[in-house]
Amino acid sequence: MRPGRLVGKVAIVTGGAMGQGAAIVRAYVAEGASVAVADVAQDEGQALADELCAEAGAEVARFTRHDVSDEASWAALVADTDERFGPVGILANNAGILRFGQVESQDLAELELMFRVNQLGPFLGMRAVARTMRKNGGGSIINASSTEGLGGMAGTVAYGATKFAVRGMTKGAAHELGQHGIRVNSVHPGMIDTPMTRVHGGDAAMEYGASKVPLRRVGLPEDVAPLYVFLGSDESSYINGAEIAIDGGVTATHAFGG
Repeated sequence: MRPGRLVGKVAIVTGGAMGQGAAIVRAYVAEGASVAVADVAQDEGQALADELCAEAGAEVARFTRHDVSDEASWAALVADTDERFGPVGILANNAGILRFGQVESQDLAELELMFRVNQLGPFLGMRAVARTMRKNGGGSIINASSTEGLGGMAGTVAYGATKFAVRGMTKGAAHELGQHGIRVNSVHPGMIDTPMTRVHGGDAAMEYGASKVPLRRVGLPEDVAPLYVFLGSDESSYINGAEIAIDGGVTATHAFGG
């Protein structure tokens, strides 16, 4: 049996093919969980699942092409995961997209897309796993918000709206589902070096971002994944409705900081 803090647990990780999601998938498998890798990026997601299964010599991960904004896709994903690995006990609602835009010029199609992926996706995910978790005595839902879900930043009015919404939904769901042993918490990463952030400026953006972080570096996906392991494990059994920043200290300041 593989040692680890998540042995015997079954997890779904959305946006699990690349970046932060892939790091979470790897960390979950390393800690003993069986993982459904859910993403629209089929080639990358399948390659990751194949790699992890080959390393383990067993089916420890399975890729499923999944649209988080589609309710039917959620139902199929949860049913398939329950059948293949067992009841879902961890949901990492990690999938998200970032589009910058000013109030007066934000493209409305991009705004709607961010709503569907960043906000509607986690809502549908929570609803899809709640019945399974309730039936099986509980579970852990981890919703990806952002530092832009804790404070505002120019150019992120639409993006921030979705991330503040995730923060609010998390707290409401924590109250509703806690009585069934289901914990719901939100994670608020700062600037993390992933394909999603690199597309907006590459190395120059990373260097600028690092200059604004008290630790003077941007985060890596591997900095975030251990928090997801902790929140998915029984070690966090009394943490519910919390918002946890993992940002190198960015939100530990005020308007005169930096």
